[in-house]
Amino acid sequence: MNGIELLAARFAQVKQRGEKALIAYITAGDPSLETTAKLVASLDQAGADIIEMGVPFSDPVADGPVIQRAVNRALANGTTLAGILDLAANLTNKVATPLVLMSYYNPILQYGLDQFCHDAARAGVAGIIVPDLPLEEAGPILAASELAGLAWIPLVAPTTDGQRLARIAAAGSGFVYCVTVTGITGTTQDVTGEIGRIAKEVRSLTELPVAAGFGIGTPEQAAAVARYCDAVVVGSAFVKLVEKQGKDSMKVVSELASQLKQALKG
Repeated sequence: MNGIELLAARFAQVKQRGEKALIAYITAGDPSLETTAKLVASLDQAGADIIEMGVPFSDPVADGPVIQRAVNRALANGTTLAGILDLAANLTNKVATPLVLMSYYNPILQYGLDQFCHDAARAGVAGIIVPDLPLEEAGPILAASELAGLAWIPLVAPTTDGQRLARIAAAGSGFVYCVTVTGITGTTQDVTGEIGRIAKEVRSLTELPVAAGFGIGTPEQAAAVARYCDAVVVGSAFVKLVEKQGKDSMKVVSELASQLKQALKG
């Protein structure tokens, strides 16, 4: 199966079980790639349905202070996109959970669009999320990812107007990532205020699964948001645990993932 098919199969499995999917994010290379490998294995065993690995970049404009600090630690450790792809290649032979890379455009551009998509697909990566690349400028990577069988997972925000939303939904694959609030990751705003409206609008435009993220960190929040969508994305809450416990964070990360997944089984 290519990445698009892999994500479709995973969402079908989750739906068949009567659950909502848990998409867990961690910053690759924080505090080391070796620890990242262990964290991915822990999340896999704890029930995460999809795992996002964030590619560190020096100007993470969509991320709040928790992930910004994680990115800085990963960069200080010498983490590179090439190293993350090598890690992904090793992990996909050991974990059942599909892996998605979340990267700003610059590291991909520096790597080379076609080469990146080819290498990511060969490493077993299922899809990519590029938060700072608007649809109007995404043509080359859309073509390269489609050729490689990688899902290009689009983001939509509460401020995305209907016509543009339709174009984004039509171009995407894997799932549609709905940002629950206007702002950055790790927000403390109300995360349920807009998601019902956005999810309904997205569902009217595409059959792709709808995921919601930004500002979701507790089982209670996950359960509340899950009423409106097919998957919940949790990132900063995991990254904060890694910040506190470093290379010994596997147990607490696994515990939070288990709690979140339990909340999504209702």
